[in-house]
Amino acid sequence: MTDNIFADIREAVVTALAHVVPDLPADISARVEVTPTKDAAHGDMATNAAMVASKAARRKPQDIAQALVQALSGTGMIEKAEAAGPGFVNLTLHAHALRAQIPAILQRGEAYGDSTGGGGVRVNVEYVSANPTGPMHIGHCRGAVVGDALANLLSKAGFSVTKEYLINDAGGQVTALAWAAYWRYLQAAGTPLTEAEFSEIVPGGLQYRGEYLIPVGEALFAAHGPSLAENAKPADPALWFVLVRDTALTMMLASIREDLDLLGVHFDVFSSERELMETGATDATIARLEQLGLIYEGTLEPPKGKLPDDWEAREQMLFRSTQYGDDVDRPLRKSDGSNTYFANDISYHADKIKRGAQIMIDIWGADHGGYVSRMKAATRALAGNDGVQLDVVLCQIVKVLKGGEPVRMSKRAGTFITLRDLLEEVGRDAVRFTMLTRKADAQMDFDIDAAIAQTRENPVFYVQYAHARCRSVLRAAAAQMDTTPQALAQAPLDTLADPSEMALIRRLAAWPRMVEAAALAREPHRIAFFLYDLAGDFHMLWNRGREDAALRFIQAERPVETAAKIALVAATAAVIRSGLAVMGVTPVEEMR
Repeated sequence: MTDNIFADIREAVVTALAHVVPDLPADISARVEVTPTKDAAHGDMATNAAMVASKAARRKPQDIAQALVQALSGTGMIEKAEAAGPGFVNLTLHAHALRAQIPAILQRGEAYGDSTGGGGVRVNVEYVSANPTGPMHIGHCRGAVVGDALANLLSKAGFSVTKEYLINDAGGQVTALAWAAYWRYLQAAGTPLTEAEFSEIVPGGLQYRGEYLIPVGEALFAAHGPSLAENAKPADPALWFVLVRDTALTMMLASIREDLDLLGVHFDVFSSERELMETGATDATIARLEQLGLIYEGTLEPPKGKLPDDWEAREQMLFRSTQYGDDVDRPLRKSDGSNTYFANDISYHADKIKRGAQIMIDIWGADHGGYVSRMKAATRALAGNDGVQLDVVLCQIVKVLKGGEPVRMSKRAGTFITLRDLLEEVGRDAVRFTMLTRKADAQMDFDIDAAIAQTRENPVFYVQYAHARCRSVLRAAAAQMDTTPQALAQAPLDTLADPSEMALIRRLAAWPRMVEAAALAREPHRIAFFLYDLAGDFHMLWNRGREDAALRFIQAERPVETAAKIALVAATAAVIRSGLAVMGVTPVEEMR
């Protein structure tokens, strides 16, 4: 028996299926699932084994289901099996099999739910990757939390994970940053130029006007005095551009790292787009695609919605992305001969593969949805027969509300709500948990009032309160018994029989399966939902104990019953901590 009761029951089902339908192809067994039932009246678990075997066996799924009922009923951990619907088999477990999960949890602690299912497969999770042109904002925040929690989840599920941030330190936006920082430098040096006057001399106009660049200008002036200007007016960019750009990038990245640290997000690797380009990696990647016969000179059709006089047809270097499922072939070089952003991005993903990534997961904003098909096409072309895959998780926008109204934009940032503003308002735990209470591709309202409310409607409070209650019970119990995990793991558990207690045990037992399922689906929000439901089960049991003395956790005259109940409380606390660790949220000891 393992720590994962669902895996144990699945193994029993697969074994029974092999007896009922001999000589099934191996891939059939791989498709057998054992899942929790939605209604406790239908048992503890259900399996699709009969349905997945039906075609290969050339038998009706209902007939196979009936045979499985006979093979599984009253065996091992299974008390009863019943056929249902089009061929499902519902399974009711022996109570002792469920109770046996409590000592397993106590022995593993927060490691309960750790899986080897990932097989050590190397996964690169790239997230945030914000342009280093300003402070982190609310849009970056959601991607940061989703990416970080997903990376934690994959690690718990047995994958070998690298957390990566791509520094977009090349291209037009960085050029615009350098000019904006230089404007702030001129201000520090006493420039008479107004914003409008300076904007006229900037290629493409002044793009970044936020006050966050004032310290950059002041630092440049403190280090170089008036030497980067001519009589407090703009000098030839050749005299200052590289120095100003690099100083601005360094200071912006330092600010981003500080914000990420406040959010509890830390990366294993920071990759530089500019460094990759300077090595000639993009040209080398294009040459590789050319060798594979995937590059040609051609003319693209006008984009949808463009009138003929809006479109300039020209021959350009194209990648045969339609050969790998994309809608159209994609350009790799601009009219001036420089590489497109897409070409650089292909090169970056080729570098990830070169570094050993077997699965690449990119966390992008929803506005990049149209970019997914071309990037997946490029990955398939690069991977060849190596089986490297690219998964993309899209994060929708977040609207911040306070008092029912949208929050005013940050003056310092210029045009957006900063991550630091939000963290100062509600704290790291509330930000991280709340960001995971919706699926990533669903839009969400981040209600500041709700995030700090001490009510059931605030999920982070509700879950942390459950843990704090567990810890309070354990502290009280420690006055009269040994509450170490080792001691509690030896407690007799037969007295745990009330429906509320069994419901809580069933929820705890589902944690290892939840870890594996959420990791495979790339959906860390499932962990938040699971913890909220687990907290609800515990709070319900707590409240029932106030009404029914037999359900109270500590009963001075009943040491055996007390030991069992305290073991259940300790197991609940351990699973809550295990889940909060995935989310990067603190398991508080007591609520104030």
